[in-house]
Amino acid sequence: MAKLIIDTNFLMIPVQFKVDIFEEFRRIMETPFTLYIIDKTIDEISKLKQKSKTKSAASVALLSIRKYNLRIIPTSDPEKDVDSLILEKAKKCDFVATQDIALRVRLKKAGVHIITLRKKSFLALV
Repeated sequence: MAKLIIDTNFLMIPVQFKVDIFEEFRRIMETPFTLYIIDKTIDEISKLKQKSKTKSAASVALLSIRKYNLRIIPTSDPEKDVDSLILEKAKKCDFVATQDIALRVRLKKAGVHIITLRKKSFLALV
């Protein structure tokens, strides 16, 4: 079963762009998969929830984590950011859903499959 790690910014897409990412994952994935987040993702979303601009999207993201039973990957290095931890935890056979351009470049070099939002309306493997 494939591991699909979701970056913080990706969990905000349903509110920001009105795209059901979970339905889109089912549409594009050709193999069975399990959804994951890094433990620090919850901290990032909680901080975003305090800002008026991202409050709604962050609230929906937190609800989605519970609703879709996303598994949490524990980390032990408090100094590393979420992007570095995702890169460290993702293996070549894994998938990472992210909009972060710098992270996508690093993942591509590592041979990790990347899922991104295209034309603000659908997800695609890149």
